[in-house]
Amino acid sequence: MALIDCKFYSEVLGLSTSAKVILPQNTKTQIGMGGAKANGNSPVLYLLHGLSDDESIWIRRTSIERYVAEKNLIVVMPNGGRGFYTDMVHGYKYFTFITEELPTLMQQFFHISSKREDTFIAGLSMGGYGALKIALSCPERYAAAASLSGVTDIVRTYEDTKKDPYNSVMTADEIESILGTFTDIEGSKHDLFHLTKELSQKRCEKPRIYQCCGTEDLLYQDNVKFREFIKKLDYDYTYEEENGIHEWGFWDRKIQDVLNWLQV
Repeated sequence: MALIDCKFYSEVLGLSTSAKVILPQNTKTQIGMGGAKANGNSPVLYLLHGLSDDESIWIRRTSIERYVAEKNLIVVMPNGGRGFYTDMVHGYKYFTFITEELPTLMQQFFHISSKREDTFIAGLSMGGYGALKIALSCPERYAAAASLSGVTDIVRTYEDTKKDPYNSVMTADEIESILGTFTDIEGSKHDLFHLTKELSQKRCEKPRIYQCCGTEDLLYQDNVKFREFIKKLDYDYTYEEENGIHEWGFWDRKIQDVLNWLQV
């Protein structure tokens, strides 16, 4: 495979930004590595980082390159800042960037399929929230979405920052600058429970959903709550859990399960 450090200008964000991109490559002589049978426009996985990370983190903390080496799959890992992959109330329009501008640019730069059935999105923690929110909001564009230890209950996350700001990785002010106040979040386009129920009532093709979380993770109860909610609705849904906390050993294992689940 090839690893590209892609730096480019975003009209939506109004600044230069970057993404790590893994491209399949036909190889026969790499020692210890197989080569993908890449031909034509390849399927794509948009892989999102967590709150404290950037576009390099999946490369630095997992063996994602090795896991996709023999797959005809392009992996795009964009920089999403701390914006929860949404169009911030005060700040950048990350949702528009990820869902509209980024795919257009990546298709200009690389041989990426534009077909829905070839387009997937996944992420961890904040990125898990972003992957679900994006796929549920744009089901016509994404065939599948995966959340690894995702922030699935953004309303409770906001409430916790208000109750105990000293034990939170974010302040209520920061969340409000991104999503708005409590009344702006609950039952809105930012609320995964609302989005999941709303989409289930529509006559359209829905994305397949994969969700996993460690049983000792600080977000475990939120993930169980979302699991019990979505199981009652009409989705092709897969849930997995195992011993684990909010850390990279768990995500390195589970991204392999996500790739197998995608069946690319």
